[in-house]
Amino acid sequence: MGDMRAITDRVETEALRAELTDAVMLRDFDHAVSLFTPEGAMRWPHIDKGFVGREELRAGIEWGQLLWEFFVQNVHPGVIRLDGDTAAGRAYIQEFGRMRDGSSHLNYALNHGRYERTADGWKFGERIYEVRYLDSTPLRGSAPGGLG
Repeated sequence: MGDMRAITDRVETEALRAELTDAVMLRDFDHAVSLFTPEGAMRWPHIDKGFVGREELRAGIEWGQLLWEFFVQNVHPGVIRLDGDTAAGRAYIQEFGRMRDGSSHLNYALNHGRYERTADGWKFGERIYEVRYLDSTPLRGSAPGGLG
């Protein structure tokens, strides 16, 4: 039975990561924030930004996404280490897009996460975005029909 719980926990934490990417890509800020514990946090050390608690998280996610003309994020499974009702892990990220100021952005990063089992299922306790590679070469393409 313990093995089945571990499998279920792994599937649920991977689904949580996918659900957050989907919510951010669709700019569903309320849903994105609902995937965090009430005191959850997101941190971006490379731009010296961090947001703690659902109210700050929502404002921070919206602020960040509204900087983009268009934005694409791909998340690749990483490692999850389960420890009862908590877990820690990493996901591998590729992001690209163009900012509203006209600058372009491509990066490869690690997203370090802490997860907590709650009455409503697994939630993020914290996510730390660590950029490993950044390219600001102007993108040649564009978003069809001004999609963002």
